[in-house]
Amino acid sequence: MKTNGGDDLIKILLCDDHAVVRMGLKMLLNNHPDIEVVGEASEGNEGIQKSLELNPNVVVMDLSMPHGRDGLSATTELKKLLPNTAILILTMHDDEEYLFRAIQAGASGCILKSAPHDELLAAIRSVANGNAYLHPSATKRLMEEYLFGVKQGNTDTFNLLSDREKEVLTFIAKGFSNKEIAEQLVISVKTVETHKSNLMEKLQMKTRPELVELALKKGLLGYGI
Repeated sequence: MKTNGGDDLIKILLCDDHAVVRMGLKMLLNNHPDIEVVGEASEGNEGIQKSLELNPNVVVMDLSMPHGRDGLSATTELKKLLPNTAILILTMHDDEEYLFRAIQAGASGCILKSAPHDELLAAIRSVANGNAYLHPSATKRLMEEYLFGVKQGNTDTFNLLSDREKEVLTFIAKGFSNKEIAEQLVISVKTVETHKSNLMEKLQMKTRPELVELALKKGLLGYGI
């Protein structure tokens, strides 16, 4: 059992119907001091059960598991039962339909099985930290969809924010400093600054009053306008 910094250790559950794939991922991930594979599952129902038992930080979930519950329905159920557990979809399908279905199911990220090991590690660390992660080609397609929506006048940029970015936005609107936000969320000041920069870029806003107005409209402060 690893003891790297206690709460800093990222606990992983692997859910894939191929034992060889799970073995390879386990060997790769356990080779890093900040990550530990705490359990494995071969289909969705087992993945849900093991997640409830082990409470991992991240579930690496295969989409296609023909023998048992599939990854999409398991993801939907898991997010209801363990909303704070991040789910990273691992798939061989570089397909827009699968991407959007995974996001709708509640996945925090999506990565291809063909991705380099460094990208997988970056994706796991990203979703474990409360961020979203999409492989590059998926990001390009989402941006294309977003820009198309902007042109059609039907895109709410607030929906582009991750849950953690919405938390940071709420604290900003309440007047918290970056240091105070970092203390509240138990993250570094640098991470807060990154979230702040990302959310302002997504919202296309430059000033705190704009953020406060949006937070009020969205009911983030407990009352709306």
